[in-house]
Amino acid sequence: MTFRFDVPPLDGRLVRLEPLTAAHASDLRVAAEEERSAYGFTTVPRAWQIEDYLSAHFGRVKDAKLAPFAQIRRADGRVVGCTAYWDPRLWPGRSELCAVEIGWTWLAASAQRTGINVEAKLLLMEHAFESMEVARVDLETDARNLRSRQAIEGLGAIFEGVLRSWSQSHAPGEDGRLRDSAMFSVIAADWPTVKSRLRTRLDRHQGPQPAEH
Repeated sequence: MTFRFDVPPLDGRLVRLEPLTAAHASDLRVAAEEERSAYGFTTVPRAWQIEDYLSAHFGRVKDAKLAPFAQIRRADGRVVGCTAYWDPRLWPGRSELCAVEIGWTWLAASAQRTGINVEAKLLLMEHAFESMEVARVDLETDARNLRSRQAIEGLGAIFEGVLRSWSQSHAPGEDGRLRDSAMFSVIAADWPTVKSRLRTRLDRHQGPQPAEH
């Protein structure tokens, strides 16, 4: 059975997640060349690698393995990074989505610690649990990446352990090597509490959002 992502743009107060296209390349070149010290364990292309980066993502889209987004800062309309749904897993014997991972995430230095990452994760998990009706959202990072692990835990995800030699390393000089991956999840039963937590964190970056009706 096959599954294909069909995800619309996701709009927040700080960030708009727009399905990634070649039209985002120019802004991504600029974003990728901001201060890069936070990218020690993360795949972030250089400006001259953006076309190849996009082509690789579009290939994964064609294979139904990825739904990538440009992260667009609402304050100035600039693309400041990327994120994605990927590794979709179906219910046994069915074509409905059971679980998905959020990954391939990076932000320009100027967009870090501004609330954009928090809101992007809120938008992605909200769509996953409430529209795609998944049972589980996965998040993983290099086990050595303490900053990323703390950020994921700060979202409310539960640490499930370290899988040794689990996936490709993205650290400089480690091409072709495997890394240990720290694994986290949010399941459907967690989602109401996680959603409330993320909204509270967002309120610190920008005033309270309007009440739902």
